[in-house]
Amino acid sequence: MLVCGSHGGVYAGYLAIRAGVRAVILNDAGVGLERAGIGALDHCQALGMAAATVAHTSARIGDAEDMLAHGRISHCNAVAAGLGVGAGMGCAEAAARLRAAPSMAAPGAAYAEARAVLGRNRHGLQIVCVDSISLVSDEDVGQIVLSGSHGGVVSGQPGLAIRVAAAGAFYNDAGIGKDEAGVSRLAVLDERRIAAATVAAASARIGNGRSTYETGVVSRVNRTAAALGIVAGMPARDAVERIVPAAD
Repeated sequence: MLVCGSHGGVYAGYLAIRAGVRAVILNDAGVGLERAGIGALDHCQALGMAAATVAHTSARIGDAEDMLAHGRISHCNAVAAGLGVGAGMGCAEAAARLRAAPSMAAPGAAYAEARAVLGRNRHGLQIVCVDSISLVSDEDVGQIVLSGSHGGVVSGQPGLAIRVAAAGAFYNDAGIGKDEAGVSRLAVLDERRIAAATVAAASARIGNGRSTYETGVVSRVNRTAAALGIVAGMPARDAVERIVPAAD
């Protein structure tokens, strides 16, 4: 049984299934556009796996310990409900009940392409869309990365904000949530002089990098991005055009 600080999008559900855990509790990330923040629930339900989310206002996204200590269940699938999990329940109690979930003998998760390069901006930088920031590669150094990941620092490890020196990085704000955890990567990336912004959860499907680029509307920016003229309310498509190659 896994309590994970990740958002509750389909990609997170896919990873939980692939890992072979009995059940998973995630963060609802503000639910957001097309209810993408809880997309894992149906994805897991289809394979008979129990899944639930805690409210993003009750626990910091990216912080599993805070979820376990303070999280309150906001949504669950039918398998989890059958084990006695329900909205308003404390995460720790829900986790205890989900320990009774049956193991999955042969997880059969499948997921479509999670990475795409959608041309270049007017300054010649590649526009790289990834469903998870963990999918960046060395070839993304100096490019623009639009991620479906939430904008929170994970497990108190700022180095995980992005593992390459990109020129720009965009995330989903996951509803911003408790202690503004959903935008906490932005300040971290200022220290690395990476222009960074989040898009509003209501404007783009969390867990989908293409959606961050195609429909996302900027909600927060760091100082580095602001210096380039990127502001809240700007479509991500337009913000990307303002990012320039990093100075040597």
